[in-house]
Amino acid sequence: MGRPMSQSLAKVWIHLIFSTHNRRRAFVSEASRTAVCGYMTGIFKNLDCPVARINLAVDHVHILHLMSRTHALSEVVATVKRQTTDWIKEQEWARGNPDFHQFHWQGGFGAFSVSESVVPNVKAYIDGQLEHHQRVTFQDEFREFMQRHGVELDERYAWD
Repeated sequence: MGRPMSQSLAKVWIHLIFSTHNRRRAFVSEASRTAVCGYMTGIFKNLDCPVARINLAVDHVHILHLMSRTHALSEVVATVKRQTTDWIKEQEWARGNPDFHQFHWQGGFGAFSVSESVVPNVKAYIDGQLEHHQRVTFQDEFREFMQRHGVELDERYAWD
């Protein structure tokens, strides 16, 4: 009898955050937010990064997903941004809308590891984004994430 097949197992939760370029408030309609979230979810699935929760605010998105064992995070993010940008520009609701003529996502992103024990809390946080941002700006929220996770934020490059 031969050697048993080896396995590579992982379960790494990522809370991913990125905004529209210059925080353009492009996604004011619920229909556009819902459509983009659905499309993004499919891209993540195709990259072996199943989404547990996604919510698009008017100028940024929060995604809780499992990390692929075979794709680098930067590759996943670049693919999601590129494919959603191309798809958005083809949508009827984007045509003729000045918010989408030059649409693209910011160059950077924030990604934070999430412990299995707090996944329900992160899901609830993501679900509450629209209400949350009636009180807190995206920039203040992002600064708080950086501080909480011990990441030094260089504001000269953070808001492209």
